[in-house]
Amino acid sequence: MIAKISSGKSTAGLIRYLYGPGRANEHTDPHLVASWDGYAPDPGRADDSTAARKQLVDDLDLRVKQADRLGRAPKQHVWHCSLRAAPGDRILEDGEWADIARRVVAATGIAPADDPDGCRWIAVRHAPDHIHIAATKVRGDLRSARHWNDYLTADRELAAIEKEYGLQRVIRGDRTAAKRPHRAEQEKALRNGQAKAARERLRTVVRTAAAAATDTDEFLGLLTHSKGVLVEVLHFPSGEPRGYKVALENDRNAKAEPVWFSGSTLAPDLSLPKIQSRLAAAEVPSSDEGRLRPHPWHQATAATERIPHHLDQPDAEALTAPPDIRTELRSAASAFERATRSRVRAEHHHARALRGAVKAMLREPAPKDGAALAMFLDAALLAVIAAARWHDRREHEQQVAAAHKSLLHLQAAYDRTAPGPLAGLSQRRPAEHAADRYVRCIRQAAPAYADQALNDPAAGALLTALADAEAAGHDPARVLQVVIDGRALDDTRSPARTLTWRVQRIAQRTAPSRQALAARARSTMPLAATPASVPAPAATLTEPTSTSRPRRR
Repeated sequence: MIAKISSGKSTAGLIRYLYGPGRANEHTDPHLVASWDGYAPDPGRADDSTAARKQLVDDLDLRVKQADRLGRAPKQHVWHCSLRAAPGDRILEDGEWADIARRVVAATGIAPADDPDGCRWIAVRHAPDHIHIAATKVRGDLRSARHWNDYLTADRELAAIEKEYGLQRVIRGDRTAAKRPHRAEQEKALRNGQAKAARERLRTVVRTAAAAATDTDEFLGLLTHSKGVLVEVLHFPSGEPRGYKVALENDRNAKAEPVWFSGSTLAPDLSLPKIQSRLAAAEVPSSDEGRLRPHPWHQATAATERIPHHLDQPDAEALTAPPDIRTELRSAASAFERATRSRVRAEHHHARALRGAVKAMLREPAPKDGAALAMFLDAALLAVIAAARWHDRREHEQQVAAAHKSLLHLQAAYDRTAPGPLAGLSQRRPAEHAADRYVRCIRQAAPAYADQALNDPAAGALLTALADAEAAGHDPARVLQVVIDGRALDDTRSPARTLTWRVQRIAQRTAPSRQALAARARSTMPLAATPASVPAPAATLTEPTSTSRPRRR
């Protein structure tokens, strides 16, 4: 059950709407279900509805007129709250709606329980699934009602009502959501043939620019060069930028002026100070590292794998993805953006590293074979699952729902991307004697998942990845042990595919030299041991560890 609360100046106008036919003739049987004293006239059931309506307005406005003579009446004296049941809920009786209305006006401070000076109010039902509460905000002692934070107090009361009445538990807001387009904005978009309102389209443009930029100047430059977008930058007296606002070229008001939106009105995290903070925190790899610089797609994958216990705001962008999955990735990024906004933050350098790697990815598209993209998507799926569980433990319902929505789009993108690279690896399946050896390694390293992995269609790709790792100088048994120790496999639908991507990424690293292995062995040797008593170690690898065990949905 959800509430929508607003204020107004005309009691008569609201009553006329509540007892009228509605904007689309949707009001079929408007009638009173409750009132402040139980004796208010009901125009919906009166013989003379016009006279009853006038009497009802006069009764509601009585204290407003008295306060107005003393100069104490509030300008917005009408309080309007609509309460709507969720689709699929049972049809509530009039008596049940009456009880709900009394609880809401008491919880919000409009008419506290056992307070004889509470405001005057009525509850009107003109559809099976909702009611409207109309009240005037002047108390019996002619003071204004104390209804501060009424939306949140109503929301908390509705959560209790849902539980007691056996209704659907609606996901509650936490004041971190981006502002939704007004009805007028939505209707304007429809008239112009646009699926989304200007506010939503601009939000996507700004968020994309923020993800691609490495500093403030580049961010503002990307916005300025965005097609069809107007940008105005505000400056401090020193000349430093202090804010910005954006508009669509073809979005004009009645005076033919652009309709501007500041960053903070698009979303709480899109104000210039918030964006500057994120840009400063991103660890963008230096371009001076030349050929020794790791591939940014591999850097992004590594950083994503480290996130589950150190969550913050990983930027997911579809700018360099193949066109056939770009829509899914944009939808996943949009949904996950909602999951990153909460009043509790988990900041960590791995998330900053991912932001930096994503920015580098925008300058170096994924390899054409799709393996790097599939590898990244596999890691991103696990990170989003972990984010959902992180929020679920803290009862952040909005963020959990957004993460699950993002997961659906990421899974669709992965399912389109992975088959090609996996098929290519499977075609290079190693010879039988080598394959048997790798099978034994898999059974030894992951006995709980061996049968599932080896019976998976991607088993051949996994054997090829192990062969590639060995050809690159790595010990396949050690590689398997490292990737399994680094992350549990009960969070994936296909252990074979997940192991394939992790093994393949390790195989693309330079294997440790014999001198490096010997030096590492000496540094970790017990004091009582002698060099002759220590066996030569296998190639030593390190992967981030985590005990997070989310379940891929």
